[in-house]
Amino acid sequence: MNRPAPGPDPDDRAGDRPDDRPDDRPADHDPSGYDPSGYDVPSAYDGEDEEDGDEALRREAGEQESSRASRHWWDRNADDYQDEHGEFLGDDRFTWCPEGVDEADVRLLGDPAELKGADVLEVGSGAAQCSRWLAARGARPVALDISYRQLQHSRRIDLGRGLEPVAVVQADASVLPFADGSFDHACSAYGAVPFSADTARLTREVHRVLRPGGRWVFSVTHPIRWAFPDEPGVEGLTASSSYFDRTPYVEQDERGVATYVEHHRTIGDRVRELVAAGFTLLDLVEPEWPEELEQEWGGWSPLRGRHFPGTAIFVARRNG
Repeated sequence: MNRPAPGPDPDDRAGDRPDDRPDDRPADHDPSGYDPSGYDVPSAYDGEDEEDGDEALRREAGEQESSRASRHWWDRNADDYQDEHGEFLGDDRFTWCPEGVDEADVRLLGDPAELKGADVLEVGSGAAQCSRWLAARGARPVALDISYRQLQHSRRIDLGRGLEPVAVVQADASVLPFADGSFDHACSAYGAVPFSADTARLTREVHRVLRPGGRWVFSVTHPIRWAFPDEPGVEGLTASSSYFDRTPYVEQDERGVATYVEHHRTIGDRVRELVAAGFTLLDLVEPEWPEELEQEWGGWSPLRGRHFPGTAIFVARRNG
């Protein structure tokens, strides 16, 4: 989950798509030779802290603006994100959401024994924790993220463990740099999907790079959450906006430049996009909050989790 970690709130999220890359590095640039501690994060903005005083509002934001904002936001915040959530995410844990739903238990990608030798694409991988779990079961994962800084954290983890590094690719999730039919499965734990202005295009791209029968499993903030304030306490239990309002959530600086963008789709929107792209929906998982889990994660909390779902996990199969 990386990405908003598994789930983002206005103060704790992950982006991962982008239109422009740092300097002239190619989309498949391997950051393994760079020292994360010494990396000068590229920025499109001047000033000491672009997020101080940012205005939060609902307004339209296109694909290029959304991509640019997500990449810069995540490059700036990856270090803090890993510091704050690294213990929960682990180095090689495949968890779908803040509710702690692990792939080892739910097997949404299928029988783990059948993952051996499978080519799996992780979309919006962050530091590639999910890919590392897949590799440990004999799969051949590729971790894709828009954030160069996040992929550096992936290398940091690999170097610290002394294991074969996970293959990483820096690229826009809506323009996947792979040939048709390159992968057996694809997955995303709170990765690129909520940050894409054109999720229909992203879904078609995933379909293109999958082989027939391959699974596409992704988790996102449950759409119902958009109707409620993103607060873990009682103030987050009263609906304050329309579930059907698809206007993007945007944070922008004093010049009106977007520094963070997130896009809302209804359950129906997501299902129609999957079907139109050539997928069959196998399952829609709405995790319940575990009684023993007391940890809050942004707007996720035991209080809210008892009343409505915070996460939706879509399980689809490529037709053909």
